[in-house]
Amino acid sequence: MSKSTRRSKKQRSGGSVDPAPLSEARSLWPPRRLIVSLCSLAAAAALVRAGLLESVVGGIVDGAVRNIITLILGFSALMSAVLWFVRESGHRSTWKRGLAFGLLGLVALGLATLRIERVSGDLVPEFRWAWQKSRDTLLARPAAAPPSLTATAPWQPAPHDFFRFLGPAGDASLPPSAPALDPAWKKNPPRELWRRPIGAGWSGFATYGDHAVTLEQRGDEEIVTCLALATGEPEWQVAVTARHQTVLGGTGPRSTPTIHDGVVYAAGATGWLFCVDGVTGKVLWKKDVLADLGIDAAAHALAVAWGRSGSPLILGDVVVVQGGGPRADGPVALVAYDRSTGERRWTAGDDQISYVSPSLLMLGGREFLVAVTESQVIGFDPATREEAWRFPWPGHSNSDASCTQAIVIGPNRLFISKGYGIGCAAFDVEPGVDGAWTVKEAWRNKAGMKTKFTNVAFHEGHLYGLSDGILECLRGSDGKRMWKGGRYDQGQLLRVGDLLVVQSEPGDVVLVEATPEAHREVARLSALSEQTWNSPAIAGDRLLVRNAREAACYRLPLRSGEVTDRAAPNAGTTNVDATPAAETPPEADPAPAASGEEKPAA
Repeated sequence: MSKSTRRSKKQRSGGSVDPAPLSEARSLWPPRRLIVSLCSLAAAAALVRAGLLESVVGGIVDGAVRNIITLILGFSALMSAVLWFVRESGHRSTWKRGLAFGLLGLVALGLATLRIERVSGDLVPEFRWAWQKSRDTLLARPAAAPPSLTATAPWQPAPHDFFRFLGPAGDASLPPSAPALDPAWKKNPPRELWRRPIGAGWSGFATYGDHAVTLEQRGDEEIVTCLALATGEPEWQVAVTARHQTVLGGTGPRSTPTIHDGVVYAAGATGWLFCVDGVTGKVLWKKDVLADLGIDAAAHALAVAWGRSGSPLILGDVVVVQGGGPRADGPVALVAYDRSTGERRWTAGDDQISYVSPSLLMLGGREFLVAVTESQVIGFDPATREEAWRFPWPGHSNSDASCTQAIVIGPNRLFISKGYGIGCAAFDVEPGVDGAWTVKEAWRNKAGMKTKFTNVAFHEGHLYGLSDGILECLRGSDGKRMWKGGRYDQGQLLRVGDLLVVQSEPGDVVLVEATPEAHREVARLSALSEQTWNSPAIAGDRLLVRNAREAACYRLPLRSGEVTDRAAPNAGTTNVDATPAAETPPEADPAPAASGEEKPAA
């Protein structure tokens, strides 16, 4: 009798059928292959977080790339576990359906209730409730002092004015005449003079005498704001209806005003250029640079994705700013306007712009107007505006952008750096035959000084900067790394004598010795409490810091024997809230971009 016949008879007689072999039953526990896969993904994530992937694939792996790869690996591990549980495990079908629908529900709930307000320099997102408005949209325009109090006397310069982006020379180093800082902050800490809310944006402060000027975003208005340096009280504001906002780049203007002879020149993120009388806050002239050059604003916003960031440069009787594109006749690298009338005087170059401010640099005993464009470093003759030389510096202003100023590190040598796996290089500019100039690369270091959107200071033959968020020192002669240490994320720095004043991205201000021997952090101040991409300003013994939420001024201790040109107001007291209560609201949603309608000063 066959087995099937016996089984049929057993079934008809009421007997039970033998269960299937245990090897055919679905397990409640993950199989070995899944455990190996999850362990492999975890090990890969650990290697990425430890920075070991960079030695395999090169310098393109920065903090942002590490975070993206870690997210992909984590998502892969989660999906592998979920798919096994739902499709292959022996758990009850109700549990499987509950897990699947629960995850889908959480995703739908997150999409409906959360939004990404902005991201850090390493692409870590900051989430907010979908119904919460952006903070800057709830900030009312601050009330300025009456005109009779601000227009009675002309602005007088001070010996240590910080009147442009990155200081008087525009190279992130204060001149030797600047007061020497006392690094003993534990014994003699900086004194907070004032603190106040401020609109969004990554602009820094420029100072002139007793006045400090910056740019900010409040709702749909881009505002040039002048504050009293001593108290932080508003003196005047000039606003235009314009708004730049992206998730990756944040909200608001990102250039720093330039002050010359008591006149303020300010360039906004959407293309507006203002010339404002410092005494009265009266607009002397204004210019929509994009419209003036015939640039398509929508196409320009795609090409220069994170907002126009170049600060104005005063060159004789003109003010020089970035040009841009696309336009019918091709992009323009630089454009100059008459300082008195605002009339366009000339244009130079045919490259798309980057996020680097134009500068006037001395090389080979001659001045050059230098523009770091989207893919080149170009030197122009300031008199004729003719191109004298160029150095290839690949990039795109909507992806691997250039944001770092070129600085002089030798009689004929220029240094340039950027992030996105490019690193840094130095090249020599020398006179050739028939009046031509030659450019020759001196050295290149793809693993060094990966300055994503920060700048570099040069001191006694060495370079100091934040390389992928970590402070680094390179030898200027050959690019050799001397040391690397101290994570300050995507912050900014200034050099004052033999000290580096580092503004960390989380908000702390840190003093580090400017020495090639080793990384030595000597003092730290909790100056701000949120993401800070803004460059600090130091005018005498005053430290001005800000981010997209608040601004503050500190009096820094000076070394014995040093004097400053200003007396400390309210000596012995600290004003920690010099702002009306109406300027401390909850949170808000972005207002739509609008036209360039000028608003009168408050």
